[in-house]
Amino acid sequence: MEKILFAILLTLTPITSSWAAIQTVKLDERPSRPGEWGYRPADGSVSQVNPPSFSWRPQKNLTWEIECARDKVFKNVAYRVEGLEFNVHCPPRVLEPGTYAWRYRGKDRNGRYTSWSRPRTFSVAPDAATMPLPARTELISRIPKTHPRLFLRPEDLGRLRGLARGRMKAEYEKLVAECDRILAKPPATTEPRKYPKDMVRGSEAWRELWWGNRTYTIRALNGAATLAFTRLLGGQEKYGREAKRLLLECAKWDPKGSTGYRYNDEAGMPYNYYFSRTYTFVNDLLTEQEKQICRKVMKARGDEMYEHLCPRHLWQPYSSHSNRAWHFLGEVGIAFLGEVEGAEDWVWFAANVFFNTYPVWSDDDGGWHEGVSYWSSYIDRFTWWADVMRAAMGINAYDKPYFSKVGYYAMYLMPPGKVSGGFGDGANRRRASQLVPLMSQLAAQAGNGHWQWYVEQMGGPKQTTGYIGFIRGALPKVEAKVPDELPASRLFRGTGQAYLNTTLKNANEDVQVIFKSSPMGTQSHGNAGNNSFVLWAYGQRLLTRTGTYYNYGGPHHRDWMWSTRSVNNITVDGKGQRKRNAAARGEIVAFKTTPAMDVVVGEAGRAYDPPLERFTRAVIFIKPDVVVVYDRLVAKEPSIYEYWLHAVNKFEIGKEGSVNVRNEDVGCDIHFYSRRELAFEQTNEYDPNPIPRVKLREWHLTAKTTQKRNSMEFITVYRPYKVAEGFRGHGGHEVIPGGYLFELGSTGGELTALLPTDDTVTLQTEGMTTRGAIKLKLERPGERTQILEVRKGDLD
Repeated sequence: MEKILFAILLTLTPITSSWAAIQTVKLDERPSRPGEWGYRPADGSVSQVNPPSFSWRPQKNLTWEIECARDKVFKNVAYRVEGLEFNVHCPPRVLEPGTYAWRYRGKDRNGRYTSWSRPRTFSVAPDAATMPLPARTELISRIPKTHPRLFLRPEDLGRLRGLARGRMKAEYEKLVAECDRILAKPPATTEPRKYPKDMVRGSEAWRELWWGNRTYTIRALNGAATLAFTRLLGGQEKYGREAKRLLLECAKWDPKGSTGYRYNDEAGMPYNYYFSRTYTFVNDLLTEQEKQICRKVMKARGDEMYEHLCPRHLWQPYSSHSNRAWHFLGEVGIAFLGEVEGAEDWVWFAANVFFNTYPVWSDDDGGWHEGVSYWSSYIDRFTWWADVMRAAMGINAYDKPYFSKVGYYAMYLMPPGKVSGGFGDGANRRRASQLVPLMSQLAAQAGNGHWQWYVEQMGGPKQTTGYIGFIRGALPKVEAKVPDELPASRLFRGTGQAYLNTTLKNANEDVQVIFKSSPMGTQSHGNAGNNSFVLWAYGQRLLTRTGTYYNYGGPHHRDWMWSTRSVNNITVDGKGQRKRNAAARGEIVAFKTTPAMDVVVGEAGRAYDPPLERFTRAVIFIKPDVVVVYDRLVAKEPSIYEYWLHAVNKFEIGKEGSVNVRNEDVGCDIHFYSRRELAFEQTNEYDPNPIPRVKLREWHLTAKTTQKRNSMEFITVYRPYKVAEGFRGHGGHEVIPGGYLFELGSTGGELTALLPTDDTVTLQTEGMTTRGAIKLKLERPGERTQILEVRKGDLD
């Protein structure tokens, strides 16, 4: 009996094994969720980069295969690759322009395949930028085997030394002077202390130590990098000796201690990249034993970064700090390539991030979800990585389509002379003049005359300082081009922001409306509610975003600045949009711009908690000095609607929906047209207030309905004006079947508007009819009457 059973088992074993070999692994092809990078190229998309980058949902313990074909049945395969370790891929060669279908599948360690994914179609534009990612072996082979290899190559030293003696002698002497200052007062190198056990995270004492450890680290290691680089140019040997001493003293710090990446990334990130720069600049002075000390330190620190970032960042890249950490890890990898196990993986990962998932806070339009403060900070630091890639790998980051438009973000948001930058943490503290150094670099790299004109309006281009500035050399001359042919207003669709201006030339003569309704939601530092707007006129803030950003996630930041109450927006029964949430999405559904009139329409109902049936906000800008905001809200049950406005100074509340506010020599007349009774109140208290050392107080006005209703409409007119000149104009509305007939007069002309409340009813007035769409007629003396109909999907 036992022999028979054994024979049966022997017979079945090969059958069972064969069956296991042909079994498939389940492919996880769920749709991407908010906060995930998604399937790219998306179905029906047009790629402005050739080849496009591919992205799909990751699964553990699988390698990947991609097919890209001219047909949906994949008989004519144009590109195929297998054995991919990441869930992203940029091919090493270009594709012929035209239409393609792509699909992917996975393979596990036992050789079992998943089914193929569904095919997705895309097109490669004929004029797409050419940016293939070299194959891993090819890419790594480009990096110098000897040092220095960050920002420059060994063969560059002769040229740079010649510049130091000649054309750039003045810049070299500035470096020497800085080195002498460092030697006269060397930075401390005692390891910074950790947080005491009883210290409250986010407290003032915690912040002081948290940020203080960052600046302490930078003083030591950037000082060392400056000394080491200047010595390479021909500076005194004592510079190199001090650089080496600083490097080795800092190498004694615990990699998982107070400057550890996971313990305090604001100290850990600069430690890692400044240490790496110093190491490559001073490498020839280090003994083999000293090099091993440095390698051991950066093995631990590099692994810590890599384990945190890879592969998570390739599918979930919407993390603020990670979007600089990845290229800092790339610097570490290049500096220690061939010397530290894993360094090649760090370089390959950083290259894949750049080619496949960067930038995350924008599309090719050139905007930035997190706002101008984080844009200028993060793009400025990214330019370091651009320099590193060009020198070490021969890759030009500025070939990306994003960088052909990036400077227009600053031009439209921050015209010359402007103070305060709209939405995004820290944006209120930004000035246009602070953007000049970065815009100088971007103008030079792109050869863009408009951006060059922009910096020339504020004193001209500014050279990057320090050793990076020396390596970059004198900026190439770019001929300035006045932006006369550009429209004054622009939509940045990928970030869901529209910037409506009367002029791009001078903020003191500009009236500007900034509007947000973002597909990126309220996540990260771009946490202002959707359908919010700010109004800026003639050099002054009139209607603003409020609060003081001093502690990310602290009570004032979390409970006031993340709240819909803190912006010019609407709450329903006291409830606003979901806070700091990628799923709290809005959408700009229409945008039209003409020299006389702009219209932008946003939808944000689903962003609320609980969701609204609709919240459609239309902003109509009659240039130069009238803004009409038309709101349509529908709740799931009868509700009270609170309309919020915010200003630097106290509002003057008049009669019959009339409000006025001033800031210095500029004012704004505001009028609410409503068929429902509104109750007005204001305060200069936040909820909650910031910490006592923050003295800022702003004014918050609410216009609240007095009875609960399922739906509500607001028509609100804003007339900014110079106090010395005053304002003039008239306006009024009539309720008609299915909507409103609204009429308004100003220096910009006579406006007649049909504003629907029921999209199934045809609205009409003399010379105009519409159904389900806003329709506008603008009459100006001596000009042809302009009629504009705005429907969902109209995007200039």
